[in-house]
Amino acid sequence: MKDISPPPTAEDLRSNRRALPADLSASVAVFLIALPLSLGIALATGAPLQAGLVAAAAGGIVAARLGGTPLQVSGPATGLTVVTAELIQHYGWRTTCAITVLAGCCQLGLAALRTARSALMVSPAIVHGMLAGVGVTIALAQLHIVLGGTPQSSALANVRGLPDQLADLHPAALGVSVITLAVLLCWPRLPGRAGGTLRKVPAALAAVAVATAVAALTGLRLPRVDLPSWRSHALPELPEGPVLGIIAAVLTITLVGSVESLLSAVATDKLIAAQRGTGNRPPRADLNRELRGQGAANIVSGALGGLPVAGGAVRSMANVKSGAVSRRASMLNGLWVLLAAGLLVPVLDLIPLAALAALVMAVGVQMVSATHLRTVTRHREFLVYATTIAAVVLGGVLEGVAIGIAVAVALALHRLARTRITAERLDSGVHRVWARGQLTFLAVPRLSRVLNQIPHDAHAVIELDGSFIDHAAYETLQDWQDSHLAHGGSLEITGRSGARIAEAEQARRDGLTEPAHRGAQRGDHQCCRPWTPWQNHCDHRSTVARTAQTAAVSAEAPAVPVAQGGPRRRGAGQLANGISAFQRDTAPHVRDELARLAREGQRPSQLFLTCADSRLVTSMITASGPGDLFTVRNVGNLVPLPGAESTDDSVAAAIEYAVDVLQVDSITVCGHSGCGAMQALLNSAPGVPMTPLRRWLRHGLPSLERMASRHHAWARISGRLPADAVEQLCLTNVVQQLEHLRAHESVARRLAEGSLELHGMYFHVGEAQAYLLSEGEDFFDCRVFDTVRAAALRG
Repeated sequence: MKDISPPPTAEDLRSNRRALPADLSASVAVFLIALPLSLGIALATGAPLQAGLVAAAAGGIVAARLGGTPLQVSGPATGLTVVTAELIQHYGWRTTCAITVLAGCCQLGLAALRTARSALMVSPAIVHGMLAGVGVTIALAQLHIVLGGTPQSSALANVRGLPDQLADLHPAALGVSVITLAVLLCWPRLPGRAGGTLRKVPAALAAVAVATAVAALTGLRLPRVDLPSWRSHALPELPEGPVLGIIAAVLTITLVGSVESLLSAVATDKLIAAQRGTGNRPPRADLNRELRGQGAANIVSGALGGLPVAGGAVRSMANVKSGAVSRRASMLNGLWVLLAAGLLVPVLDLIPLAALAALVMAVGVQMVSATHLRTVTRHREFLVYATTIAAVVLGGVLEGVAIGIAVAVALALHRLARTRITAERLDSGVHRVWARGQLTFLAVPRLSRVLNQIPHDAHAVIELDGSFIDHAAYETLQDWQDSHLAHGGSLEITGRSGARIAEAEQARRDGLTEPAHRGAQRGDHQCCRPWTPWQNHCDHRSTVARTAQTAAVSAEAPAVPVAQGGPRRRGAGQLANGISAFQRDTAPHVRDELARLAREGQRPSQLFLTCADSRLVTSMITASGPGDLFTVRNVGNLVPLPGAESTDDSVAAAIEYAVDVLQVDSITVCGHSGCGAMQALLNSAPGVPMTPLRRWLRHGLPSLERMASRHHAWARISGRLPADAVEQLCLTNVVQQLEHLRAHESVARRLAEGSLELHGMYFHVGEAQAYLLSEGEDFFDCRVFDTVRAAALRG
């Protein structure tokens, strides 16, 4: 069958034309930030200044085109400034470029192994500590340039050299730096209408421009940017040096750059979600693809003599806030950097190095975030944060991260092993035992000693103020509880909130979730959800758990008769267990409601026509209960046209009964992703013998024709085109079956009276997300429908 890939619609072309001005405007705003920042990072690393521009262009074009975060802007990696500076000192610039290329190849390998999510396993305290340590190191180094001197080789050397540098100030460099910092701080706070207009210019560009203008107009003699001819630009050479040292350098660039890029991608996603509605959001970040794009950008940057590349939070946030719509904004930013590197060299040569140093020093100070400090303090991770900062400043990035991980692991083990168990006798005679911390086998001796001090006939309250209890501690507690109760004592076991754990445990054994348990206690039968036993079943998929569950059903539930004639097969056993679970868990809570429906008869508000696919649980995705839906299921959720060849009257009979007898208020046709019927319809070929399934699927041929027709617009799902032809046919089929419904006499009559509504619905199985179809001007557009509020479908 020929490929039916969706052709670009007029709406797509209009959308692209509308997005271009926004992307163009955002790219200029990001370029004005990225240009001075790229030069400043190159200055901080000791690399040729042109290397910063090469990295900004490679990151902007290559990473944006191939990456998985459309609005992320990549460029010279701030987090790798210290690492790159050390590599240049040890191996030289050309070997550092080769290391960057090798690191890019490693990133491609990690992306192929789909390990991007693993980078997010690192504790946020370690990541923030690493960035803060890098920021401190950058600020200390650039402070020497701000004061008119030259930075030393390490952070400690920079600290030791500060007194001598302060004694030998260079007023011109200090003055230009002060002007840069003053403009940088005051620019976002300019008052009035004129200030609002000026604030559209990025503060970084304004600060460097003002400092450059002052230096030029006053004739100050200062070291300035010196961009050599591109003909003398250094390219990489084969790495020279100890093999283990080169490998360690490659791994450092790979790991630090990857973590920085992936965390920036996640932060960009969060910023987009916070600032934009669902209609104008780009796709969510694909972290493995993003890692692949960063690897390719590093290969290109290193091969062309550029700095290591990573996603930058500052540039990405500016891109989002400037209204960028697609990855074109970042790609255009890279193009502007490339043009500037070739056409604006005379202008760039006017910039004083002190202005760039002040800009980079301010960026380094901002990397020590007060927000992150409050966060890690609130989560009791300050020790990890502070240790990582100190280790990065004193030893380096890789050493700092390794020490931070070691401290985080030691702290977690300490918390796991540290348990305080106290006992007291209250005035009422109650013995209270308070266990603070995690109960592991290490705490068993103390727990056993304290419990055995409680008299056998006393009433005890055990308060477990922790979130973990291992098998050894559980058995100790359980054995003591059995012995205490056997000797006539009484017992309550509570958690942090004071709720009785025994009640919660009993509720769990009864197959109820916590809200349903509370509802059962109130006598509120509508809190009972019919999928609760199913959820418990799915939570016990392993063989051991299923065996234990079957044994429990056999021991506690009444036997369910099974047809004789051989051993019970797996399907029959599962059916019997399910029936037993229903009789034991759910039936007591719905019995009164079903008795009422038996007396009064059914009065559903909706006819729900959906596919017979086993993954569609109608009561779950619509939050409905007994008596709410009159449900019809068939292969492909098809509604045969009246009088069509080989018409199946069962669907028409159900429609007539629901509309004329039950007087439903609405009819919903619900399709779903990955529909096997639609897949079979797409793959159908002439000349194949006619079977019952093929005869039935002939009722779906109008949907196939509608999708191929150019007279009907393509359905969209949440503002985007469907992922593939199967999804497109699933959506188109829902629209077509709604038209078939209108051809039925009873439906047409009620629609004319205005007493009946038709709805289309699509359920994405893999995302557990429901969509309602709403008719637009010339196409059907799918609006996201929150499944939590799906109970609205009842009426």
